[in-house]
Amino acid sequence: MTARPFIDSLDFARNGSEMNGVVHVVDMPRLLEITANPEGDISYTIRGGVDTYGVSFLDVKLDGSCQLICQRCLKAMHHPVKIETRLYLRNQAELDALEDEEHEFDSILAEAELIVPNLFEDEILLSLPIAPKHEAGACEANAVLEGLKEENSPFAALAKLKAANLKVVN
Repeated sequence: MTARPFIDSLDFARNGSEMNGVVHVVDMPRLLEITANPEGDISYTIRGGVDTYGVSFLDVKLDGSCQLICQRCLKAMHHPVKIETRLYLRNQAELDALEDEEHEFDSILAEAELIVPNLFEDEILLSLPIAPKHEAGACEANAVLEGLKEENSPFAALAKLKAANLKVVN
């Protein structure tokens, strides 16, 4: 396991600092729990800044891939990770105030020791589909379903019974 680099998020943003590198799926334990295997690397760029209103932010860019589990066939599937987001840095009181109103900007708690890989892991987990599935036609489950004949389906038998009952009633 590699070292967990951290930054003082406000200082990083106010100085306009930038950090680049690669984080491995195997080094993100919460993501690793839901992936098919530990393969995958995510390249990142995190850049700090201050907007015209004096609010500090972090621009996060993640690009790479991981292997998720298809919920149809339960096999590994390639999932691209491509995230570009701006996260505004707020203190706890500001975050609490934002909770009560609708806002369109993502905000996180400004921390003196923000663990960078944890931030990336959070963003990746938030971006994942609830039920990942292969593209149409690429899933092994689709091939199995297409191989079933309609007359072997219990639902086809029910449809025939329903049709027969409609003829008797009419």
